[in-house]
Amino acid sequence: MNRRDALTHAFLSDLPNYVGSQNTFLQAVEDVANDVLPVEKNDPAYAAAKVLRRLAEPDRVLSFRVTWEDDDGEVQTNRAWRVQASNVIGPYKGGLRFHPTVNEDILKFLAFEQCFKNALTGLPLGGAKGGSDFDPKGRSKREVMRFCQALMRELAPFIGPDRDVPAGDINVGTEEIGYLFGAWRKHAELFEGALTGKGLSYGGSEMRVEATGFGLIYFVECMLSERGDDIAGKRVAISGKGNVATHAALKAAERGAVVVSLSDTSGTLHVADGMSADLIQWVQAQKAAGKDIDTPPSGSGATFNAGGVPWELDVDIALPCATQNELTGDMAKMLVDNSVSLVAEGANMPLTSDAVDILRRNDITHAPGKASNAGGVAVSGLEMSQMSHRRFMSAEEVDAELKGIMQDLHGRVADEGRDGGRIDYARGANMAAYRRLADAIVAQGII
Repeated sequence: MNRRDALTHAFLSDLPNYVGSQNTFLQAVEDVANDVLPVEKNDPAYAAAKVLRRLAEPDRVLSFRVTWEDDDGEVQTNRAWRVQASNVIGPYKGGLRFHPTVNEDILKFLAFEQCFKNALTGLPLGGAKGGSDFDPKGRSKREVMRFCQALMRELAPFIGPDRDVPAGDINVGTEEIGYLFGAWRKHAELFEGALTGKGLSYGGSEMRVEATGFGLIYFVECMLSERGDDIAGKRVAISGKGNVATHAALKAAERGAVVVSLSDTSGTLHVADGMSADLIQWVQAQKAAGKDIDTPPSGSGATFNAGGVPWELDVDIALPCATQNELTGDMAKMLVDNSVSLVAEGANMPLTSDAVDILRRNDITHAPGKASNAGGVAVSGLEMSQMSHRRFMSAEEVDAELKGIMQDLHGRVADEGRDGGRIDYARGANMAAYRRLADAIVAQGII
């Protein structure tokens, strides 16, 4: 066991016993610990402050019951959480997701990652995450509205524009944010920016829906520019069919890339010579209507491979944009066999630890989500600023700001991760974010 591994092992062993069953959270902590602990050990101020140990323990985990009434008049009960991880550089900030798989482990992982992602943007944003095991699939709009209102009755005392600012995430889009914001406004008797991702008619920002996907492509373009290359003509595989995946696909195609796939849990939509904007918009419409993508329109050139994954395809760039741990070690081997040269995460931690190791051993450039998918929270930060100043930017202004933020973010990550002629983006992202958080923790003392 080398020194770095020994430091990480000792650190993880010191975490509370209950963390041992939280495997997703532990995976995220271990990833960061491997890179930052040697630095912390050698910096007297960081070591004395026990920076990573404090970041690995959320400030608080709020857990509560949500009781609501369905359309048949039946009482329904769900569990919800808000993990407020750290507000050392700004108010807590992070999305809410509604999905049957949501639990404390997943939300702790996401909140921990959010601290580092938000630090990388350069904006004054802390880290948090929340959600519920509520499944909106098959529910009417009125049921979703009643659930959102019931959830906000429990969450409202703990959030606010300078305290904790939730946003959307999986299954929480502009419509759900509208219901949540309306309920918060009624509770607080204030009109303030307590949530982001709002509709334009009541304080939202242009480009928020597109931001994560567009930002991902801007980051990839920076990565390619480091090699003296660009995205035009590159074959790109994308997983997922949600906002991140489809907007990344639209932006990549606009910039001249050949986007060959989108996907869902049942299989992969494939177009060998590249998806048109019309086909990508059809996928968006199917997703919005709760429909599958297994019957593409005739004339689109698309086929659907039931049970297939995008990583089987011969591509230059892979963009996993669906969910955590979707890309396994075996799938990483597929990418290696197909000569992929760059992987950038659109989802949060979509690669398993085995997959990351395989890419590293084969010298494939890999950008972690805390860097490459930070565009969404960056525009959320811009929405907070616009709301506060009551002055709203055009889509072109927001897009220019987003591109600049992603370029600056890339520069910070690349500087930290540069090692001779190559860049370790994972290490660079962990280190750049850690230094900002650590400096703030040390400056503010033991609190």
